Parts: sequence; structure tokens; C-alpha cells
Amino acid sequence: MNQLTIRGFDKDLEQYIVRLARGEGISLNRAVLKLLRRGAGIGDDANARDTVGTSLDHLIGTWTADELNEMEQALGDLSHIDESMWNGDGCRPPLLR
Repeated sequence: MNQLTIRGFDKDLEQYIVRLARGEGISLNRAVLKLLRRGAGIGDDANARDTVGTSLDHLIGTWTADELNEMEQALGDLSHIDESMWNGDGCRPPLLR
């Protein structure tokens, strides 16, 4: 199938497609194809939502065992919940009431 007509998309979707096309400097057709491929889970950016970013990738695997232990100790206290900080409904700290 080389051609497909799609009807019934709303104004929000139309605006999103136009913004995507303009932002990436591509045609509306290519923008729609990109979104379809992403939605189908295929293509270059299919998993883009699951990717936080790559700016820290150069640090992956660079910690020594000592550095890892030091970080785990520093973060250890953050894994404990101080029940006295929360009210009965467990939703907000009492100071924010």
C-alpha cells in the first residue's frame, strides 16, 4: 500500500502534525509517517518516550566499587519514610495544610 487517506482527525492532532513538520523541517506527509511509525513501535524514534536522554551516557560504567558504596550510603537515608512527617491521610506533610 503506497497511499492512504485518513479522515476525521481533530484540530489538536492537525496542529501537532504541523508543529512537528515545521520543527523538523519535513513535509506534513513525512511528519504523519513518523508519528504512525512511532505509534506502531517501529522506526528510529519508536522508543523515544522511554529514553530520558544521552547527556550522561559517558558516565555509564565509570564508577569504582568505592564510589558506588559511597553513593549508596549517601542515598540510604532517602529510602526511609519518616511517618511523623505525614498526617493521617498520608497525602501531605502537616506543614502544607
